[in-house]
Formats: sequence, structure tokens, C-alpha cells
Amino acid sequence: MSDVESQLREQFTDAFSNASYPVKNQMSLVPALPQGPGTKFKADDVTITAMELAAKLGKHQDFPYEDVESLVDDIIVGLKKEDMI
Repeated sequence: MSDVESQLREQFTDAFSNASYPVKNQMSLVPALPQGPGTKFKADDVTITAMELAAKLGKHQDFPYEDVESLVDDIIVGLKKEDMI
């Protein structure tokens, strides 16, 4: 696991762990984010907003999610497939 992946995984877990699970769609995650859809995740030279996650990773997500770990796993896989990390 790269340092960027590790840092982002930690940030996503922290941000999305407060969501009410099961999470049925992307909009269900917004209340858990500290700055809502404008929340930024940063690791080294990579910066990703929550809006970018929603726009670019929708096809890589498989809602509903029962826990934060499976959600974050799919986010990381999607970021890799989209060459964002």
C-alpha cells in the first residue's frame, strides 16, 4: 500500500465512520462530512474533494454499504481504476 493510499484510507475512514449505516446512496454520506460536499482529502500531492469522489466513482460503488471498511475499500479501488492515485 502506498503512502498516499494509506493516508487517504485513514482520512476516508475518519470522515465516513460517522455516517448512519447501512448507507443506501452517496447523498446519505454528505451529513457525515465535516465540510459537506466541499470536504477535501489530501495526501502528498493528491487532493480530492467529496464532490469529485461522487462524480468520478459512482460506477465503482456498490450501495448499500453495511460498514465503513467496505465503503472505503471500494473508494480506494475506484480511485486506482480512475488513475487518481
